[in-house]
Formats: sequence, C-alpha cells, structure tokens
Amino acid sequence: MHLQIFGTRKCQDTKKAERFFRERGIAYQLIDLAEKGISAGELRSVAAAVGMGALVDTGGRRFKDKGLAYQDYDAETEILADPLILVTPIVRDGRRAAVGYDPAAWTAWIGEKKG
Repeated sequence: MHLQIFGTRKCQDTKKAERFFRERGIAYQLIDLAEKGISAGELRSVAAAVGMGALVDTGGRRFKDKGLAYQDYDAETEILADPLILVTPIVRDGRRAAVGYDPAAWTAWIGEKKG
C-alpha cells in the first residue's frame, strides 16, 4: 500500500484521515495542497477513480468567492490553478481513490491487502 493523502494541515477531516492510518501503522504521504498543488497526472488518476465532478468542493467558500457557482467552468483547469477548491481529504492508493472522510472505503482497502 502506497497511500497519498491530499489535503491541508488545517483541515479537520485531513487530520482525521492521518490519524486513521497512523493508528493502524500504515505509512502515507501527506501532500499539503496549501503548499504544493496536485499534479495533472495525479488529478487525472484520482478523477478516473471517482469522477472529476466529485472533486470540487462546490459548497466551499473558495468556490463561491471565485464565482464558479454562477458560471460554466472546466474543473481540471480550475483545480490545477487553485487546488484549494478540492474536497479534502483525497486518499489515493494507486488507481483507487476516496474523496472526503471515508473510513469505510479505507477499511475495505486494508482488508483487501491483508486477504
């Protein structure tokens, strides 16, 4: 398992995701979106697993401040320009990904690795 957690250090759900994996002794790499964005390749990989539309935090302040709720936009372009509009955390394990705090999905992944 080579886990990546995309989120921010200030995000409570990202902190909960880190705690989830740390408590189970599973190594992960945290990519702080406030410091370093998601690469185009990583974004496409995650979008292939969950869909590009599921990645944008349409209820978030940043999304609203940018005025995206009132216009058509290309999600990939907007995310690459401003990764802080993503729903966090995004947990990625190879070609699998889960968006938001999703311990049920993560537990299933761990079970698959053990079985």
